Amino acid sequence: MKVQNPVVRGFYPDPSICSANGKYYLACSSFEYFPGVPLFESDDLLNWKPIGHCLTRKSQVNLYQVPGSGGVFAPTIRFHNGRFYMVTNNNTYQKNFYVYTDDIYSEWSDPVFVDQGGIDPSLYFEGDKVYFISNGTDESDGRGCIFQCEIDITTGKRLTESRPIWKGSGGRYIESPHMYHFGDWYYLMVAEGGTEYGHMVTYARSKDPYGPFEAYAQNPVLTNRNLGGNENHIQGIGHGDLIETPYGENFMVCLGFRIQSDWMPFHHLGREVFLVPVTWDKNGWFTAGVDGTVQTVMDLPLKASEQKINGRYDVSFETIKNEPQRFCHLREYHPECYEFTENSVTLFGNRFTLNDTESPTFLGVRQSEFDTELTVSLTGNSPEAGITFYLSEEHHYDLAVLCKEKKRTLILRLRIGDAVMTAKEIELPEDAQIILKVVSDAAQYHFYGIINEEEILLGSARTKYLSSEVAGGFTGVVMGMYAVNPNEDQKQKAQFTNLYWKQGTDR
Repeated sequence: MKVQNPVVRGFYPDPSICSANGKYYLACSSFEYFPGVPLFESDDLLNWKPIGHCLTRKSQVNLYQVPGSGGVFAPTIRFHNGRFYMVTNNNTYQKNFYVYTDDIYSEWSDPVFVDQGGIDPSLYFEGDKVYFISNGTDESDGRGCIFQCEIDITTGKRLTESRPIWKGSGGRYIESPHMYHFGDWYYLMVAEGGTEYGHMVTYARSKDPYGPFEAYAQNPVLTNRNLGGNENHIQGIGHGDLIETPYGENFMVCLGFRIQSDWMPFHHLGREVFLVPVTWDKNGWFTAGVDGTVQTVMDLPLKASEQKINGRYDVSFETIKNEPQRFCHLREYHPECYEFTENSVTLFGNRFTLNDTESPTFLGVRQSEFDTELTVSLTGNSPEAGITFYLSEEHHYDLAVLCKEKKRTLILRLRIGDAVMTAKEIELPEDAQIILKVVSDAAQYHFYGIINEEEILLGSARTKYLSSEVAGGFTGVVMGMYAVNPNEDQKQKAQFTNLYWKQGTDR
């Protein structure tokens, strides 16, 4: 059947996949956002629904003052002997750990730490042995390398020394290791090239889990690096994980990003989840994708009846009630700052702003399509409240109402690195009814205020300034409702009602 990529849209990078009880489960990176490590479930590998997060409480993860693109990334999810395991890294604090649960719809354990460095950890189970795998640097020659040890899965304690097992096929930044056993061979699959335009999936095999490993002669097995930025709207392909269906078919999930071009190619929706077929030859080597590439539309041997485009969901307060898993906060969650009703959310701001590496009052959802239209009504007396299209503390666009000494002002404020500009400022009539509106396409965001039913364009801003190519980092744009109150002793509220965000106009 014809399949449209990406299969999970918006900022959900570093996918890892497992199967259990007739279903597939996907875990993705969350970085500085809380809850951590979003989880998805699917019956058919195409249609994914959010079911929760692995890291839902402070005892599991410390995100205090984590900078943009810091925190939790590159999880691996595995199912073994009736139990789910998710292993990941809090890069800000340089610690690898795993959590586990017997019920994926319930809470996960507190973290179990493993004394092996590097990032992108993975687990491989075989018999009574558990192998812990991550990247690192071989001190003998300074090259990037994959390290492996055996651990006690109950305590996380190393049972063997960490040993280097493969240095890759020659690309920089070897990472994202996963071990598999098919037939007589152990397969070690990694990412190389860095999670940018040179990203790729490579692999090697051995008769022993410690090697020596023989590289696949046609590496990389999957990459879009040679297609050219304007020839293909998918780039950055890498960080793959394999899955086998009950019918014996093999597939790979991997990350990639959809690019636009404004003289130079860029992406602002973040790295997303793509699906490609895997084919084995008679000699026990596999290929992936279409001639080793990922296409927007691919013909995959799947049993699904139809594909519902994951990103094209409308966001409303009904969504908050029915799918709270789609929403996130910056760093730490302070429940006293949020009140939810059937048709509204009330935010109580704290002293932290969107420019801080702290935890402002912020309720966000990932932007998953280029073409969107958002409206929301705003009332209350919070000193500052509004909506933001947020990439990091140094790159965000804010449409907000400021309240000071009974005077209300509607502003459009743009932060691009060290440059902060109030692009437009409108003094509001007393008791004016305010609706905030944003319309986006691939190139621009357009910001409006609807004041007593009169629509006013405050200005426009380019999407590329919220891209990784301009701002750096590894995340994507998140739309957030937020509030700020420098004087926390005086509890002042911002009430948002009539939220509607249509994502994807071409459906």
